Amino acid sequence: MQAAMPWLITAAAFATVVVLVAGIVNMVRSKDNPKRANVLMRWRVGLQAAAVLLLVLFMLVWGR
Repeated sequence: MQAAMPWLITAAAFATVVVLVAGIVNMVRSKDNPKRANVLMRWRVGLQAAAVLLLVLFMLVWGR
């Protein structure tokens, strides 16, 4: 599990960046569909929270 945790943190951070970019692109391209941008930004917040929680968990369990 110790070896998998950095990979999980990296995957969560990468997913956050992907959703953030998709949300920004959606806001720039289609100004008539704010619901989709809102949903993407909510996903970004959730993924960002997951990445931070995984990082905190990693630091608490394996930190020095």
